Amino acid sequence: MKIKLDENLPDRLAPVLTALCHSVDTARGEHLTGRADPQVWTATQAAQRFLITQDLDFSEMRRYAPGTHAGLLLVRLTRPGRNALFERI
Repeated sequence: MKIKLDENLPDRLAPVLTALCHSVDTARGEHLTGRADPQVWTATQAAQRFLITQDLDFSEMRRYAPGTHAGLLLVRLTRPGRNALFERI
């Protein structure tokens, strides 16, 4: 799977997903840090990547309707923390 990790996820998640045979890019690695969500989304879709984020701005179903893009995973945790994040993803 082709994945892009948003800037609100730790970069150390990339090698974990790569070890599972995924192709992983990061927003930081592509100099998208601090960019507006539409810019991140456009770059993600241009590369036909599945976006993993914790940004609630991506929860707008009308804007990001299933079937209209390569994929989107909005990660929400009841107990935030790196270990919980790694387990969830």
